[in-house]
Amino acid sequence: MATINVVNVAKKHQFKWYEKFYFYSITKGLGITLKHFIKAAFLGKRVTLEYPEKKRQYSSRFRGMHSLKRDEQGRERCTSCFCCMWICPADAIYIEAAEVTPERQHLHPEDKYAKKFEIDLLRCIFCGLCEEACPKGAIYLDGNGEMATDNRQDLILTKERMTEKQGGPIIGQRV
Repeated sequence: MATINVVNVAKKHQFKWYEKFYFYSITKGLGITLKHFIKAAFLGKRVTLEYPEKKRQYSSRFRGMHSLKRDEQGRERCTSCFCCMWICPADAIYIEAAEVTPERQHLHPEDKYAKKFEIDLLRCIFCGLCEEACPKGAIYLDGNGEMATDNRQDLILTKERMTEKQGGPIIGQRV
């Protein structure tokens, strides 16, 4: 059996004579800075928004805040299967399950429910894996994108803050 020797040769970049001087690179960088300064200062193209008065327009593909959905009867869809907690790469989701008692049976379709459901937005990377992993269609990233706060505790979403008040059909199909 014959062996084939494969050699990957990466050609080294050959600098032109003027690129060898640092002054060229510094001038090029300052030119970009000057271009952005002229756009912002003289042409009126603002880069920053005055946040509380003006809101940013988000793309239709924007993944907003997490929200827990209810079904058509107004019952919670989350059955504490822990799929979203296990798949979260940032370990931002914490679920504590509890058994459904007979007096709470009208609020939950299954035999267990999420007694405590928290998402730490300081750790969350908004990847959407929790949304894809949920077999019941209980969690979606479709809330508003307003996350400005002056307190770290406000960035921990609790079940009460995420749960919608009325139910509706599942958005999209899970295959």
